[in-house]
Amino acid sequence: MNKQTMASCRFILLGFGIFLTLHAKAEVSDFSCGPLQNAYGPFDYRSDKDKLSIVEGAHFTSEVANLVKGTTAERPGGDIDYTLRAFPNHSGALMSMVRLGDKEKTAKPRGSRYTVECWLYRAVRFRDNDATVKMIYATYLAKNGRNAQALKQLNEAVQLGEDSANLQYNIGLVYFNLGKYDEALNHAHVAYQAGFPLPGLRDKLKKAGKWRELSASASSNGEPQRNP
Repeated sequence: MNKQTMASCRFILLGFGIFLTLHAKAEVSDFSCGPLQNAYGPFDYRSDKDKLSIVEGAHFTSEVANLVKGTTAERPGGDIDYTLRAFPNHSGALMSMVRLGDKEKTAKPRGSRYTVECWLYRAVRFRDNDATVKMIYATYLAKNGRNAQALKQLNEAVQLGEDSANLQYNIGLVYFNLGKYDEALNHAHVAYQAGFPLPGLRDKLKKAGKWRELSASASSNGEPQRNP
């Protein structure tokens, strides 16, 4: 993952639970979200790096990624669309499409042939073993109040070996939204011990009267156990 994508990913995941969206829930399926076959690709973003520069150079420039303007049209939606048809699990393009939907306050941004959720659904359908895609999809689902579905995607990311502070924080937020405060607290402690910088989940737990500091012994052992 290049520096631009990593920075975008950090921005999206750190902002989990902060942004609101007006996206309407739409049904997604293999039929409604279209076939994966494409004139160029589809290629795996993680491994088909020899094909990547051709697509990114023509369609996913820094201006497109940052939603400034498109390369083949005035707006960036069509170029992000092309990138995701060639590389369905392109994490940077997925996050740009999510942000474009937020910016335009629509489920289907201009220039995109599918809804934002369809692009996420297609990415999982294309490579169900991509933990980053599942984390991005979970972020989208949670922003739309679909916490049980978000938790499913996050747990699947864990099963695939993902174990970052971002992931633990996001799981904690989802558990908080579901009213499962003990689970939220455990994941919060894991995230903060791993260096997660934002206080949002801790503040939510404190406001709900559910925050407990780690005991000295648990903290030294790296275990998320709480004082009574």
